[in-house]
Amino acid sequence: MPSQASTKPKHSQSTTESQHSIGSYLIQRLQDYGLRDIFGIPGDFVLQFYGLLEESPINVVGCTREDSAGYAADGYARVNGLGAVCVTYCVGGLSTCNSIAGAFAEKSPVVVISGAPGVEERLNDPLLHHKVREFSTQREVFEKITIAVGDLHDPLTAFREIDRCLEAAVRYKRPVYLELPRDRVHTVPDAPHTALCSVHQSHSGALQAALDEAADRIQHAKSPVIVAGVEIHRFGLREEVLELAEKNQIPMCATLLGKSVISEKHPLYLGVYEGAMGRKEVTEFVEQSDCVLLLGTFMSDINLGIYTAQLDPRNCVYVTSEQLRIGHHHFHDVLLHDFIGELQKKQLRSSKTQLKLPQREELKTPEFNPSAPVTNASLFSHIDDILDDNMVVVADVGDSLFAASDLTIHKHTEFISPAYYTSMGFAIPAALGVQVANRELRPLVLVGDGAFQMTCMELSTIVRNSFNPIIVVLNNKGYTTERFLQDGPFNDILNWNYHRMPDIFGDGWGFEVHTVGELHQSMKAALAHQDAFSILNVHLKPDDISPALARLAEKMSQTI
Repeated sequence: MPSQASTKPKHSQSTTESQHSIGSYLIQRLQDYGLRDIFGIPGDFVLQFYGLLEESPINVVGCTREDSAGYAADGYARVNGLGAVCVTYCVGGLSTCNSIAGAFAEKSPVVVISGAPGVEERLNDPLLHHKVREFSTQREVFEKITIAVGDLHDPLTAFREIDRCLEAAVRYKRPVYLELPRDRVHTVPDAPHTALCSVHQSHSGALQAALDEAADRIQHAKSPVIVAGVEIHRFGLREEVLELAEKNQIPMCATLLGKSVISEKHPLYLGVYEGAMGRKEVTEFVEQSDCVLLLGTFMSDINLGIYTAQLDPRNCVYVTSEQLRIGHHHFHDVLLHDFIGELQKKQLRSSKTQLKLPQREELKTPEFNPSAPVTNASLFSHIDDILDDNMVVVADVGDSLFAASDLTIHKHTEFISPAYYTSMGFAIPAALGVQVANRELRPLVLVGDGAFQMTCMELSTIVRNSFNPIIVVLNNKGYTTERFLQDGPFNDILNWNYHRMPDIFGDGWGFEVHTVGELHQSMKAALAHQDAFSILNVHLKPDDISPALARLAEKMSQTI
């Protein structure tokens, strides 16, 4: 799998030449950052740029909806290190807002490229189609959900704006927005331009002071523990964190958003830490530790079990790309990769140190009874059994996510979910993005029936590209998570024949699953069918939920 660090730009000779048009320069710079594919839907304000894309090495993946294209670009970015979506003005761009907001919240670097009315067309403020209020309205909306916004209307500044925004996407691991008027796509600036790439460094004094204090705490700790978060994924720091843990025999956990940051078969791995939502043994080990290294971890409510986590800040070393805090001491101008990179070089504890670790709990396998109805427990136990090194779990929101938190993921970065923003409908288009980024990975998509109905038409794009995800629909006839918070008929949805979806698309394999025997047979057949997608319509009782969701519902019901 490509490393997240692979998004460092490669400066080709063509990026230093002045004969690029604004559109062709943008395409070249995307390639310099390792982008091979782009998602989207064309429209008249972006057709000229689409023409350039078709002539370029970048593969254009047409989607069925703009929001799904955004989710696909997000999934692609989580595997490749950078993703991109290209849409038309307002009706296209504004449709991507939810998926791009999710990418911002979860630090996934997606480049949003939107067409726009030509500069000359805007004279006298005409009522052009797709326009909302002002010509700047869409750009102003994206200023709230991206880390950088670039308006490419001026040939004198367009190239610098492209450089600035792409660098911001990779540096901060968040989305950026570029707006390209259709009469500027082929405009060639008069002034020569050399692609810019800034080098950012930590303040040496602050870095050394932070390292000294962290090292002292680790050396004197009786029971240190690492809680690794999503930024270890995003910034490609897995190897450094692993070496830090192995060299000093420090046990490791992950947050739910950071799940699969390392192989969950590693002997030092304890499980997912999520406050009272998580396993009691893991929760107690972390919260009783006298030195908790929170590395690249977002302190979100879901990650912390709806704020049931009992972490004493005096015992925490909290390090992200945005802040560094040790106890109550704050350090500024220290880069995440510098801090972790230098810390992992140190031998801080004896490699012979023996810590009493909580026993790792495997998913309990119910007694095999082929005629028994499928339950949440039997479903996820079987999924845990069939996972292999080439599968990536893509989990949607709800029990698809919470039950999946107990799965054993074999390799790093092979669990993808919207575990912080928790937007329903993420999984199907994200699985598309995963396979576009790396066709060797086979997504196992876990999605509730409600979330499936939101974005399932992206299966059309999956069929067009001959991809082969295995989609497991948890069919409990509605919004089960919400039922446990407040029940009512508003949580009910129409029961579809999900296993008949292949009939609509003219390809794929569908299976209806009521019993454990049917589950085992269907999954075996799905694994064997490598030529197209497979979908399992798994019937579950509406009140059959995972232990994690039961604990979450209990906590959330107290605040609703």
